[in-house]
Amino acid sequence: MGDHNNINNNVNLPPGFRFYPTDEELVVHFLHRKASLLPCHPDVIPDLDLYPFDPWQLQGRALEEGNQWYYYSRRTQNRMTNNGYWMPMGMEEQVLTSSSNKRVGMKKYYVFHIGEAPDGNKTNWIMQEYRLSDSASSSTRSSSSKRKSKSEHSRWVICRVYEHDEDDDQDGDGTELSCLDEVFLSLDDLDEVSLPN
Repeated sequence: MGDHNNINNNVNLPPGFRFYPTDEELVVHFLHRKASLLPCHPDVIPDLDLYPFDPWQLQGRALEEGNQWYYYSRRTQNRMTNNGYWMPMGMEEQVLTSSSNKRVGMKKYYVFHIGEAPDGNKTNWIMQEYRLSDSASSSTRSSSSKRKSKSEHSRWVICRVYEHDEDDDQDGDGTELSCLDEVFLSLDDLDEVSLPN
């Protein structure tokens, strides 16, 4: 009822607006400001305790743009949900600024598995978890403030979740594959999962 309307109002963009941020924009303009307790404009990404929710339960809770969902969460070692868990894939990647090639954050990929670890069934749901790099949490404030700031920086993450559509691979139209699809496919190869040609 009222709560549902509030949720939708918080996570939906005004008509005509689209949310297609780069990795750099997610880290610098949203995550860094969030961790620094600075206002974000527009303030459209909600806080969400990710891990109790299965990925298909994010609709209406996270900011939705196309087939992707965005939200802030806190870093945790427990990535289990009600029906499964998020398994890490590959190595962390650096998020660099386009202007100076300076590292501002790190990005890690996860794939959702249904069932109990480590025997769950792999799904098409993937998550990118963005965190700030240690250097991004440096400050000119006092040493105690620095420690507190660094602690706050390390706790916040931005998550981007989407479902990889295997039908896209069969269409023959390579332009429909996003960079996330291509990364997902390359990670599949690394995971020694054979894909149809």
